[in-house]
Amino acid sequence: MKVFNQHKGTVAPIDRANVDTDMIIPKQFLKSIKRSGFGVYLFDEIRYLDEGVADQDCSNRPLNEDFVLNQSRYQGSSVLLARVNFGCGSSREHAPWALEDFGFRTVIAPSFADIFYNNCFKNGLLPVVLSEQIVDQLFSECAATEGYQLNVDLQRQVVITPSGEEHSFEVEAFRKHCLLKGLDDIDLTLQNTADICAYEAKRKLAAPWLFGAISPENSVG
Repeated sequence: MKVFNQHKGTVAPIDRANVDTDMIIPKQFLKSIKRSGFGVYLFDEIRYLDEGVADQDCSNRPLNEDFVLNQSRYQGSSVLLARVNFGCGSSREHAPWALEDFGFRTVIAPSFADIFYNNCFKNGLLPVVLSEQIVDQLFSECAATEGYQLNVDLQRQVVITPSGEEHSFEVEAFRKHCLLKGLDDIDLTLQNTADICAYEAKRKLAAPWLFGAISPENSVG
């Protein structure tokens, strides 16, 4: 998982409430579990004018020119600004996969759906909760300034505007630690490799039949 310490990037505003996971990554693209390749399908139903299908070449698909991610001023955006209850709907880890694969490192909103919020941390994407008043301010500043950027400092837990104004946010200590160190669930488990190996060796002595049940000499055919 990518380390997240501090990130400064161009902001893309998604100015609608209750954006659900099916809008973030529609159901027809959920067949793969590779974690990569989903960026081209991000917000597929509102990003393109035709119906998307899995494994298609998106390079020549007709674009919805009114959608923010298709507008030149938001190209290369890596900070997503959203409204209340972002990531609601069905549980799918593909949603943060698609956002991260597209290039977003952080999403700022007044509130998130719980499962989506948790999945973001597990995949190196930082969800930042700020008040509706502050988010309104950021939307206004973003609309007024082309190339508007925000600096998100996880270590200090602040979002810094171009004028230097700082907005603090809360994040649970363990989740912060994992992002700062780039540790997903597998990485956390591997930190205990020595203990795991010691347990397996002890268990093999106590119950050898569990380890020898399947062996070349016992195989059929």
